[in-house]
Amino acid sequence: MTPTVPPVAELIAPSHWRTVACISDLHLQASEPATFDAWQRSMASTTADAVFILGDLFEVWVGDDILDTDPAGFDAACVQVLRDTARQRPVYFMPGNRDFLVGRACLDACGVTLLDDPLALQFAGQRWLLSHGDALCLDDVDYLQFRAVVRSPQWQQDFLAKPLAERQHIARGIRSQSESRKRSGAVYADVDTAAAVAWLQAAHATTLVHGHTHRPAQHDLGHGLQRWVLTDWDASAQPARGEWLTLSADGVQRKALDALQA
Repeated sequence: MTPTVPPVAELIAPSHWRTVACISDLHLQASEPATFDAWQRSMASTTADAVFILGDLFEVWVGDDILDTDPAGFDAACVQVLRDTARQRPVYFMPGNRDFLVGRACLDACGVTLLDDPLALQFAGQRWLLSHGDALCLDDVDYLQFRAVVRSPQWQQDFLAKPLAERQHIARGIRSQSESRKRSGAVYADVDTAAAVAWLQAAHATTLVHGHTHRPAQHDLGHGLQRWVLTDWDASAQPARGEWLTLSADGVQRKALDALQA
């Protein structure tokens, strides 16, 4: 596929910010309490001036009305962590491929700012490009076609109009298909280098930070450009997975679960 560059949103950081923290792909779900606990502790202990969540915070999100239906449930507990953190420092949320239906009603209630994807962050004397990363995986043609459908306002309006139980049933079916694909040993597409370079150049940025692929690494793209990839989180895995990427005037630092303070 030919790289296309979507509109690039911009955020100019306040002058007093010294460090910002990025996380993604926590895939929070009630069946993984250790990951929730690790995330809750890290959100409470970070000293970063702002937190950027770059998608797939939740394993699945089928509509903000889940909070009204189950106000004491797992999703509500996650929202409370966001609310508590946002009282201490700005928190930003960029939708991923699992939680693109998180709405403004939910985010406004906990003081979290919704971000467009991609976002150029003017901070610490340079421009950083933040993205979930899924739209850059150009070889995953089937997924990109699915993404175009479910990101349309009409599809979302129709889906959210369905009863909650039906939405949850549909989501379970999609998750089951995804798990079957993983068990089959399918190879997932990585970020397209030409597309990453095109996005960076359009944003006048030098460093792309993203998640989605679950392939943590630092890539030199040439011409002074680089790509940093966040890992997913699984505190029950051996060894445990999970990290921040912290951005500052000193560059990018990777902080794992055993060093969660920014």
